[in-house]
Amino acid sequence: MDDSGAILCQLSALKDMLDQVNEEIEANFQITRDIESEIVKCSEFERTLAVRESELMKTMYMLQFEIKGLMAMNDESRARRESLQKELSCMKMKQDEILERMKSKRETFCTLCLEFQKGVEEEGHGKVGKLLAEKEYLENEVRLLRRKISSLQNSMSDFVQEILEELAIVVESGNSENDKLVKEINELKATLLAAMSS
Repeated sequence: MDDSGAILCQLSALKDMLDQVNEEIEANFQITRDIESEIVKCSEFERTLAVRESELMKTMYMLQFEIKGLMAMNDESRARRESLQKELSCMKMKQDEILERMKSKRETFCTLCLEFQKGVEEEGHGKVGKLLAEKEYLENEVRLLRRKISSLQNSMSDFVQEILEELAIVVESGNSENDKLVKEINELKATLLAAMSS
């Protein structure tokens, strides 16, 4: 009896120990499941981080490419700016040379104009004055000649008129044979008058 009781006590103790071990195993299983769940979560997070890293790498490569392009553009712009500065400097030098030549030519032109004006003024008192005096003298001579010609034409007209009238009187006092002569005299008179009037 005592032995069976002792065995039962041992079995009960062993059962308690087994239950405790089972509880510990179950607790370990739960811990394992929790650890596995955390591992899964870590794996997912790692994959997310890998995707993010990949995206960041792509962005970095794109930024590096853009930076290289911008650096190349910067170098090209710098070279272009230096070239434009050189061209601008050359153009400024040419402009200064052109302005200097224009100034020199302007001064030369002004000097020549002054000399020409001085020469004209000096000649104006000589040649031009003589020409003006000669012109005035010739105009006076022309006016006098016109007056003389007009007076002479009037005198000639009166003289011819008197002669023709005297001839007409002489002829009219003659016989009829002189009619032809009278006619010719009248024609001559008309011709002379026409010539004198022209």
